[in-house]
Amino acid sequence: MNKTVTVDVREDIRHGREPFSKIMNAAAALQKHEQLLVIAPFEPVPLFRVLEKQGFRHTSRSVAAGEWEVRVTRQSNASPPDAAPSGASPGSCRDSGLAPMKMVEVDARGLEPPQPLIKILETLAELSDGGQLNARTDRRPMHLYPQLEERGFTAETLEQPDGSFLTHVRRR
Repeated sequence: MNKTVTVDVREDIRHGREPFSKIMNAAAALQKHEQLLVIAPFEPVPLFRVLEKQGFRHTSRSVAAGEWEVRVTRQSNASPPDAAPSGASPGSCRDSGLAPMKMVEVDARGLEPPQPLIKILETLAELSDGGQLNARTDRRPMHLYPQLEERGFTAETLEQPDGSFLTHVRRR
């Protein structure tokens, strides 16, 4: 590795700011010769699955009481997250009539931020081509929209009679 990009999220977390977007943006910008070093006050286990689905590998270690280092690199055989398989076009599975659209339901009510965001993004990473997602949350998922945009999704959110929110997510 020639270059290490460091993202220290300890202050973000101490001040109640959600660092997921910051980490994912830094990971997405990594070149083959770079690695990402995330410094956090805990081991960010939910992040690992999302990173793996995006074509990254990681190692983590506790370096002091309440301090973790996570090193993230692109897998050598991984395609960029937005790359479609060779010969595929956006919506090809949906339009071919071969695979019906699958609706995935995520209930993230009762979870404290940033857990709803993480749960929704982890589920999206596993979503099949042509699949759609309905997410139920306690709050309007404002931090979710830019993450969806970056990943090629669009969403509509409606407040429900019980005060919760239903967000319908689909590929653009």
